Amino acid sequence: MAWNTARTREVLLAAATEEFSAKGLAGARVDRIAAAAGVNKERIYQYFGKKDELFDAVLAAEMVRVMTEVPITGSGPEAFGEYAGRLFDRHTTDGVLPRLLFWEGLERGGETVSRATRSDHCAIKVGQVLDVLPGIDRTDAADLLITVITLCDGWPVLPQIDTLLAGSSADRTTRRRAFIVRTATLLAEALAAEVRAAPGAALDQAG
Repeated sequence: MAWNTARTREVLLAAATEEFSAKGLAGARVDRIAAAAGVNKERIYQYFGKKDELFDAVLAAEMVRVMTEVPITGSGPEAFGEYAGRLFDRHTTDGVLPRLLFWEGLERGGETVSRATRSDHCAIKVGQVLDVLPGIDRTDAADLLITVITLCDGWPVLPQIDTLLAGSSADRTTRRRAFIVRTATLLAEALAAEVRAAPGAALDQAG
């Protein structure tokens, strides 16, 4: 019987995603990943290489998946605020990517792997911000995106801080979502206002 390579890779990635998300790069064990996937651990080395490279594959796949599932669409500050709400919802339902990114930051610092692939996808995301908020500076678009990502990623990773500061009321998630949406919208409005107030903006609009 022929070995289903694609299916094996898929099962291994799923098992590795769960392991790395829960235990990080240093704490994860190849033996546990192989056992959870129901395959010999040699398959991991065959398909992905070393543990570090498997972590890279997991993180890149999760980033692409979330970016695809939560695009930045529409036009204007309210549309960007709506994106922040959808990203918050995504991470509330599935906090895997935030945890992976926090583990990467803690264990690797500024070192980024799969840089070319991940940079390309991040550039696409910044481009989406520029489409929603035309005229703003690209660096401002990146900073705006980083701010929202940090706010949304922190929710599933730092629950203890949220509870200590804001308590644990039944509507806490709803209130936090509303605050993030409002923050994202106000920041986007401020950047859009700067574009409108820039010298020559009135002439551009008249033309």
